Amino acid sequence: MLSWPFAAGAQDSKPVLGFINTTSPAGYPEVIAAFHKGLAEAGYVDGRNVTIEYRWAEGHVDRLPGLAADLVRRKVSVIVATGGDTAAMAAKAATTTIPIVFNSASDPVRLGLVKSLSRPGGNLTGVSRVTTELLPKRLELLVQTAPQAKNVAFLVNPSNRTIEPRIRDVQNAARSLGRTIHLIKANTPPDIDAAFAGLAAANAGALLIVNDSYFNARAAQLGALSLRYRTPAIYQGRNFVNAGGLMSYGASLATAYRIMGGYAGRILKGEKPAELAVQQQAKVDFVINLKTARAIGVTIPLPLQGLADELID
Repeated sequence: MLSWPFAAGAQDSKPVLGFINTTSPAGYPEVIAAFHKGLAEAGYVDGRNVTIEYRWAEGHVDRLPGLAADLVRRKVSVIVATGGDTAAMAAKAATTTIPIVFNSASDPVRLGLVKSLSRPGGNLTGVSRVTTELLPKRLELLVQTAPQAKNVAFLVNPSNRTIEPRIRDVQNAARSLGRTIHLIKANTPPDIDAAFAGLAAANAGALLIVNDSYFNARAAQLGALSLRYRTPAIYQGRNFVNAGGLMSYGASLATAYRIMGGYAGRILKGEKPAELAVQQQAKVDFVINLKTARAIGVTIPLPLQGLADELID
């Protein structure tokens, strides 16, 4: 079982690694385990030769600057900023000297996190995951699976400060596919329940879920609800499909966290983030749950099955 320590002992001589995340630990055991694995591969084990202090914003992004500032005051050796770009930006604003390892869902150069991917040049490096660019492709896969769905619901987190460009991308893609997007907002578990309950009233025949750190933590709830409401739905992570969701299309979050763990360990050993290239996680996995397809009355076209990296049956 994973522990979530909040403070290192005053007499502890081990280096301290600060970990900040936009959501809560509830939906993250798998990826935290992957982070620990990457850290161990670099020679560090929590409690043995490094201490990890976790800070969880619990979905309140306005808490991130304070959480990052607290880790800076505690003079941690490295800050690992996870859960999306807002955490990385908060950490960057808090310090120009403590090394930061981030997980970005966008272009870290455009965001100003690094000068270039190959030579970051400052105190930040990390992983750049292909996520936002995949939304139109997810919509296309969804439409191929549910061609009768002329109205597609798009579930977003209104607390996400980078959501507007994603909404525009999805709306543009929908127009090219002859579909209408019905926007649904949720950032609490009751909101998510209400969103699914209202799909029929919205005449939405399918559901696209935006990639978001809060939804990552609620993937099990999202998958179970899409199965209960017999809704063809697609999200970025395989954990959504494992929980009953129909399809996922995206880069592995666990792989990103393993890379971050490895980078944190290398920095603890003395390497400089300015000289560690930002790793681009370009591999995308397409997973289909055929058991769910049968349960909700959807026939997955054979060509689409052929494109899948994995079929769950």
